[in-house]
Order: sequence, then structure tokens, then C-alpha cells
Amino acid sequence: MKAYQTEVHVDVREARPTRLIWQGQAYPVRAVLDEWQYGGRWWLGERPRTCYLVQAGPLTAELHREDGEGGRWWLARLQD
Repeated sequence: MKAYQTEVHVDVREARPTRLIWQGQAYPVRAVLDEWQYGGRWWLGERPRTCYLVQAGPLTAELHREDGEGGRWWLARLQD
């Protein structure tokens, strides 16, 4: 997997990602392959987050969402 750590726009339904928009291209999420919680590195000020491994069109992507109100989404990694 290649690391990106890029903020992205993600459409959500019932608290799960349904569409990823990356580099101006929309990718519908066809399947959520895995979901897990990450506590974050609190000593660096990171918020806890929910992580998803998704199949979005031709992409297999790891998405992270900061927990809490207004949490940002970012593309953590893409499978090569």
C-alpha cells in the first residue's frame, strides 16, 4: 500500500462511507472490507478516529475519519 495522508471528501450514509472524491474523481464505495478504531497519538494532539478499508471503483483505499463533531476524512493509503 502507498501512503498518502491527504484530506478528501467522503459522502456518508448511516455513518459509513458511500463515495470517495479524490483528485477531482468520484469513486462509489462498492464494499467496506474492514472497519476499526484507532485511538490516535494523544501526545501529538491527534483525535481518535474510525478507519475503513474500502473497495471504491478500481481503488482499494484506507480511509480515516476523525471521531466527533466535524471530523475530517482523509485518504491514508491506497493499495498498489
